[in-house]
Amino acid sequence: MKYSIIPVTPFQQNCSLIWCEETGKAAVVDPGGDLDKVLAQVAKQGVELEKILLTHAHIDHAGGTHELATLKGLPIEGPQRGDLFWIEGLAQQSKMFGFPPVHGFMPDRWLEDGDTVTVGQQRLQVLHCPGHTPGHVVFFHEESRLALVGDVLFQGSIGRTDFPRGDHQQLIDSIRNKLFPLGDDVTFIPGHGPLSTFGEERRNNPFVSDRRYG
Repeated sequence: MKYSIIPVTPFQQNCSLIWCEETGKAAVVDPGGDLDKVLAQVAKQGVELEKILLTHAHIDHAGGTHELATLKGLPIEGPQRGDLFWIEGLAQQSKMFGFPPVHGFMPDRWLEDGDTVTVGQQRLQVLHCPGHTPGHVVFFHEESRLALVGDVLFQGSIGRTDFPRGDHQQLIDSIRNKLFPLGDDVTFIPGHGPLSTFGEERRNNPFVSDRRYG
């Protein structure tokens, strides 16, 4: 599986284009906005979009979902149902954060822990990782040792939990009990900022390191 990261919105959210090399089928993960940039990358890579995948429903990750799904006729998979209230509040989020007006949507498929999603012939595991939002999910491609973690974990930091229905202990548990066991060698694409590995964060992340919790 190949990927390209496209920073979008004033929050510089890491929207990801992922695709199957064998079939040329692709998915956009977290289309928060700036769809011209996203579609330019699709054209550059010469791939065919088949779906949208969402880690969670904050405006910078989901703001462009309705427009992209309508424009390209794409199904929406994710997040977990606990984020429905965030989807229903997208219009309010756009006003609050100064984003262009957006439409809400209903996912074609809610995801649960243990589900799988496909992109072409590639399969990604779904891990429900609440804490930043109650319905946050992570996508893990075992063959390439790559995880798309949204706003659960960052290089040297973790997701905020001061938003409605955030839960700090849930977030810590999600990282240490769901993500870290996948392996130190797993590279992850966070929702913002540079890539890292779970091993690096276990060693050095002051919020979730083994030194703190080991």
